[in-house]
Amino acid sequence: MSEVAEQAEQFINTVFQQAGLELNATLKQSAKGQILNIKGEDSSLLLNEGGELLDAMQHLVNQAYGRKLPDEQRFICDVENFRATREAELHAMAHHAANQVRKSGVPFTFGAMNSNERRVIHTVLAEEEDISTESVGDGANRRLKINLK
Repeated sequence: MSEVAEQAEQFINTVFQQAGLELNATLKQSAKGQILNIKGEDSSLLLNEGGELLDAMQHLVNQAYGRKLPDEQRFICDVENFRATREAELHAMAHHAANQVRKSGVPFTFGAMNSNERRVIHTVLAEEEDISTESVGDGANRRLKINLK
């Protein structure tokens, strides 16, 4: 484990301790990056509102320490396998929406999504020869649109 990763783990655990939260982060290496797996009695707080607090913690850790990681790596904060479950949901949503566009010929626009979720759908549908994707809108209202080519 790198010194930067250890610092990030210590940082997030200090934040939890200072906030009085019963949470503990442990670090593990994966192909996708450095995963901070968070467990504890207060883990449900991180998953409220679709994981907004979890996303905020991940953003904070990446802003503070992510720049010191090798290229293409980042910190991923996860609770109760939330990220993998959400990614599977996004894969299914992408395929369903693409099939709907194929059948109807009408573009489909998802509701507002964060950049990570939009990236998953862009990636899933990138190999589809008859489908194109684009992000539309600004800021927190940015959405992903699926069109026929």
